[in-house]
Parts: sequence; C-alpha cells; structure tokens
Amino acid sequence: MLKVKVQDGENIERALKRMKHKFRNTKVLQKLRENQQFTKKSVKRRKEVQKASYIQGLRDQENI
Repeated sequence: MLKVKVQDGENIERALKRMKHKFRNTKVLQKLRENQQFTKKSVKRRKEVQKASYIQGLRDQENI
C-alpha cells in the first residue's frame, strides 16, 4: 500500500504527482499486465536474453 504524506500548505497536485511516481516505481501495473496471460519460461528467458544483447549493443556503440 502506497502512502503519501501531504505537508502543511502543500499543493494537492504535487502530492498526487509524488503518488503517481511511487506507483510507477513499484511496477504494480506492469505485474498485473504480465499476469493476465501465461507465458512459458523459455519465452521469458528468450526476451531477457534479447533485451540484454540489445543493451550490450548500445553500450558497445557508445564506447566506439
């Protein structure tokens, strides 16, 4: 459960912005979407490997 303390005299819009930021960082919505349908472990692993190779390629391009 997310808790956002509103300071005295703080704008409610600012508090909502902090709450939304915390919500995004916890990745609750992403987990819910992933659990809507089953994906095999091999497919998950393949995606992880593809993502890692993509990121490594970007880092290699920076170093050149």
